[in-house]
Amino acid sequence: MTAEHYFSTEPATPAQRGEIEFNVAGRDYRLAVASGVFSAGRLDPGTAVLLRKGDLPTAERAGVFLDLGCGYGPIAAVLATESPRATVWAVDVNSRARELTAANAATLGLANVQVAAPDEVPGDLVFDEIWSNPPIHVGKAELHALMERWLPRLAPAAVAWLVINRHLGGDSLHAWLVDHGWQVERVASQKGYRVLRVGRKTG
Repeated sequence: MTAEHYFSTEPATPAQRGEIEFNVAGRDYRLAVASGVFSAGRLDPGTAVLLRKGDLPTAERAGVFLDLGCGYGPIAAVLATESPRATVWAVDVNSRARELTAANAATLGLANVQVAAPDEVPGDLVFDEIWSNPPIHVGKAELHALMERWLPRLAPAAVAWLVINRHLGGDSLHAWLVDHGWQVERVASQKGYRVLRVGRKTG
């Protein structure tokens, strides 16, 4: 599978379907996957690091979360499971990814997952948490545009959790975010990935 397929709006490749299994925070997950969607063969290592090192929300946590670039939905599934009182918006440009995320949420009984294309998200919606393993291969300009579109929709005290491959621009994105007025903390560096906690500057 070539990289451009997973951020195409309509993948041209036939959907070769399968399943993957993984464990996060002591819970086992089994999700349906398909070709033409990011990391269809396994849980992406960056996503695994993000879910292991980011501060997952608690069961008491309510609010509105965003899984930006949801793929087949592993982050959305974990967030919705850990915080059943929250609403998790799972957003992706890839129609096949959205179909898989919706199916996986239904299979897991997660009625608090809302799947949408980017332009389907209400313009006035703000997020209490954003989680993303963003699509680095779209290029630096597109990646920056993605950040400029969604990070300003964080609620005032909210944070975003991002994971970026260090060899594919993790440190340069960190610097770019700081230059554009965000408070950024590198909370983990593991297996070549940076986990960044991004929020508004205070004071």
